[in-house]
Amino acid sequence: MTDPAATVWVDGIATASLSVHDRGLAYGDGLFETMRLRAGAIANLERHLARLAQGCEALEIHGIDAAGLRIELDTLAAAKPDGTLKLVVTRGSGSRGYRPPRTARPTRVLIWSPPRAEDTEAAASGVRVRLCRTPATENSRLAGLKHLNRLDNVLARAEWSDEAIVEGLMRDSRGAIVGGTMSNVFAVCAGALMTPRIERAGVRGVQRARVIEAAGRLQLRVAELELTPADLTAADELFLTNAVIGIWPIAELEGRGFAVGNTTRRLQQELAL
Repeated sequence: MTDPAATVWVDGIATASLSVHDRGLAYGDGLFETMRLRAGAIANLERHLARLAQGCEALEIHGIDAAGLRIELDTLAAAKPDGTLKLVVTRGSGSRGYRPPRTARPTRVLIWSPPRAEDTEAAASGVRVRLCRTPATENSRLAGLKHLNRLDNVLARAEWSDEAIVEGLMRDSRGAIVGGTMSNVFAVCAGALMTPRIERAGVRGVQRARVIEAAGRLQLRVAELELTPADLTAADELFLTNAVIGIWPIAELEGRGFAVGNTTRRLQQELAL
């Protein structure tokens, strides 16, 4: 990797340029991971790389330079000890048409962003959340994957401009909650955790998996099931998760206030990054 002072790298080179023939640009043909950098370490790196590998297998993207990627990640973590790192892997460049090229070489993109002070405040006091009108795209073959096709999330996030609302929850065609535009969601009822099943839509988040595992260690019951907006408003506690924010309590959903409860705090302490 050259020039570790840069903030964007493509295939190990400091540049913000990408071929116009890249299939990630043309078709969203790829995957991404968004990771948290703290004190020179990438939090939950092995989990992110495992999910990336699973996604590549599902999309039949082959030929990633895994050793080169590891070197780039280590170099970047040393040069940019704090912030957010986005890793994008596309199938690479190809000729016109949907058919994947047989000899494509995957493209690796790394993008670094500085940390945000407001994330710490949100974790402490909670955030305001709304329901989105835009439905989540449903495809059982893609459900769970962190793929690049995120236009439904873009349209959902465009629904509001109120800076006090930090996230919106999306639903599937049946009205069941899928998750946030950038997060997974959990409800706490009588000390038990509930989170939407990821079967037709949504992302199996790294932090979502960590919360489910932590619940077992803390002897908390947890269930993945179909949740409606009414289920959320009836809950005792609500919180959002992703690999960068960790756990954010929901202080308000569609005008209904929620206290930051004991279960949410226990999980934050258990999974402190």
